[in-house]
Order: sequence, then structure tokens, then C-alpha cells
Amino acid sequence: MAERVTDFEAVYAVMYEPILGYALRRCASPEDAADVVAETFTVAWRRFEEIPSGDRARLWLYGVARHVLANHRRSEKRRRLHTTRLRDEIAEAPVDPTDTAAITQALAGLDERDREVICLVAWEGLNHSGLATVLGCSPGTARVRLHRARKRLARALRAAGVEHLAVTPAISERSSLA
Repeated sequence: MAERVTDFEAVYAVMYEPILGYALRRCASPEDAADVVAETFTVAWRRFEEIPSGDRARLWLYGVARHVLANHRRSEKRRRLHTTRLRDEIAEAPVDPTDTAAITQALAGLDERDREVICLVAWEGLNHSGLATVLGCSPGTARVRLHRARKRLARALRAAGVEHLAVTPAISERSSLA
């Protein structure tokens, strides 16, 4: 193992700058380039036995970096699409700005477990089965936890003077997709 670490450190020392340059020239930000470089060398560590010797190592690492960069770009594209979709949903939601503050306050007033259950369903779009997997419980238990969290959120919203809410149907719809 010590020999592998020493060999990897030697490859890293020689190849870090060329791979960083490759990533910097192709990424929108230095932070993204750093992520690409880190992932490239993570792959290189896992697949160290596959790295060819000599100058071919550089070419092999460029190939890995190219794949990592492609994955990074796909992730960014998905993130932009999700952000746009969420922005459109928010813009279309008939929520009074005063309600937004009350919703935020009511949600913040819930205990951590209730807030997480509500957020997993409302923001991540999980159904009962998905919620159960994330929480590490049965779907029935997840359903009960969600029901109780909704009741506590509704009480907190009523206490804040919010009787109507366009956001709660979305919570109900998504969670009943089990």
C-alpha cells in the first residue's frame, strides 16, 4: 500500500498542473475546475493499476478528465433545468408575499424531524416509498410521520394567520404518488 501511495503521489505531482490547466480552460469557474481535477484524481486513485506508464499516463488522465467534465456539464444542465422549473412554479403560485414570511416562520418553528419530512416531500418531490427509504423506516411509518408533520405545520400556519395556502396541495399531491 505504501508503494502505491508513493507511486500515485509521483503521478499526481507530475500531472496535477496539466490536468488543472485542461479543466480551467474548459470550466466556467475555478471552483468547477477544482471539482473536475479532484474527481479526475479520485478516479485515477481507484483505477491506479490501469494508468499507463510514461507520457501515456497524461493522455489517460486527459481522457478521464474529459469524461468527468462531460458528467459535470450534464449535472449543471440538469441543475439549470430544475432551477428554471422551480422558478416558474414559484412565479405561478398564488402566494401572498405576507404568506411567504409566515410560511417560512411556521416551517422554521417546526422541530427538525417535521421540517425534514415536509421538505423532502415538498421540495424533493418524494412519495411515501421514497420518504420511507430516506428516513429508514417503513412506508406506513413515513405516511404517519408526514401526516403528523402536516398537521403541526397547518396549526403553525393558522396561528400565523394563514388560513389558505396554495403550497399545501402540492405537498399532498406529491406525497400521495406512492
